[in-house]
Amino acid sequence: MTSFDGLLFALDSAHHLGATVADHLGVALAAHEVREFEGGEHKMRPLVNVRGRDVYVVASLAGDEKGQSANDKLCRLLFFIGALNEASARSVTAVVPYLCYSRKDQQTKAHDPVSTRYVAQLFEAIGSDRLITVDVHNLAAFQNAARCRTDHLEATQLFVDHVQKTVGQADLVVVSPDIGGVKRAERFRRRLQAQLGQDVDLAFAAKLRSRDLISGPDQVLGDIEGRVAIVIDDMISSGGTMRRVADMLVRQGATDVHLVATHGVLSPEAAILFSLPSISSIIMTDSIPLVALRSEVVRDRLVVLGLGPLLAEAVARIQAGGSVADLLHTET
Repeated sequence: MTSFDGLLFALDSAHHLGATVADHLGVALAAHEVREFEGGEHKMRPLVNVRGRDVYVVASLAGDEKGQSANDKLCRLLFFIGALNEASARSVTAVVPYLCYSRKDQQTKAHDPVSTRYVAQLFEAIGSDRLITVDVHNLAAFQNAARCRTDHLEATQLFVDHVQKTVGQADLVVVSPDIGGVKRAERFRRRLQAQLGQDVDLAFAAKLRSRDLISGPDQVLGDIEGRVAIVIDDMISSGGTMRRVADMLVRQGATDVHLVATHGVLSPEAAILFSLPSISSIIMTDSIPLVALRSEVVRDRLVVLGLGPLLAEAVARIQAGGSVADLLHTET
């Protein structure tokens, strides 16, 4: 990794991940101050001189059990970027592995918002020079919405390495939980097949969503009998889709079911996933802090893969003016 001469901040919501990135860069996190005011208002400012420096800010934009919503965290990040620009930073890059509101990327009903675009406009308006994210929900929508420079990273290689170590000798099938995720599943399948040097098939389930009600078939389309199934998606929220797909796979003869998702948004309803006999493991990254998952049954099933090395390598290359093409990224 090249020497890093920028400044790296991590907001409180992503301090652990930011510290890991800093450690891999060989630097200390830059200090900042947070002051809370009555009525929920706040102030954040850097405590080091950022004038003429390239600055990177790591932030998590998912709500948490402490009561901070995605809106709170987005507002804090945007205001901090504004403060860095006021302090004459040369450039400011937001490192946001989980980008909030990326699921609302198109109008599916009359008068719907297109929140993905609005969030991109906020980053542009506050003066962000670059936005780094990981496995965004709809890559095309994200690329079309963003006007600042962007780097889109994928956690694919992390998952492939883990699958190879744990079940790589088994007869595998990669499963998309819905039609919309087939391209994601196919990219993962190709990479897994190439690394294992054995055939890996693809399967998918269909679902329909209307007014928050999900319906779908009682069958996964593909050859499942006698195989270890790897179900991959960008995120797990309520876990309802994953639960139904896992049950279908077991009924169709899967010997094991492993769930893979980059982002663990994990509403309270998702807790049931960790006790279902149909699911052998749930594999996620630390893009969102998973501090609420502490029970014994969760520890037995949950595997958390760190994004720190991937993010650090991307930041170092960008700072050095290099390419991150071989980190499985797409740049607009």
